[in-house]
Amino acid sequence: MSVDRGKYGSKIHLITERTGLPLSVAVSGANLHDSQALIPLVKGIPPIRSRRGRRRRRPAKLHADKGYDYDHLRRWLRERGIGHRIARRGIESSQRLGRHRWTVERTMSWLAGCRRLHRRYERKAEHFPAFTSIACTLISYRRLTK
Repeated sequence: MSVDRGKYGSKIHLITERTGLPLSVAVSGANLHDSQALIPLVKGIPPIRSRRGRRRRRPAKLHADKGYDYDHLRRWLRERGIGHRIARRGIESSQRLGRHRWTVERTMSWLAGCRRLHRRYERKAEHFPAFTSIACTLISYRRLTK
């Protein structure tokens, strides 16, 4: 008996800052595991201007859920000087990350509020990431003009 384990559709991966502004966004196939998207997302964070000193190119700390609990990801973050708080599979509950994770979930719901992103209408693969970037730009603009 054959089993089709492939999933159709797309998945949006997102890194936000503390208040929910999108810093890095990527689109992948729905059958890609979350852990495979972490390294490109962190590398995709643009330099951020701070009030003092040079531009920061990486976050000071990263919070993630159990989908990112792998030794090679922890090692990769540690080598770059990024502090991490990743829930451990089978040991910790995801409830403890709730106070940090809700900002990402809120930003994802803002993205889902965009009709083009809630249900994928585009046939061409290049259009969906473009609409995702436009939606993130609009979210950032609305947050920063308040």
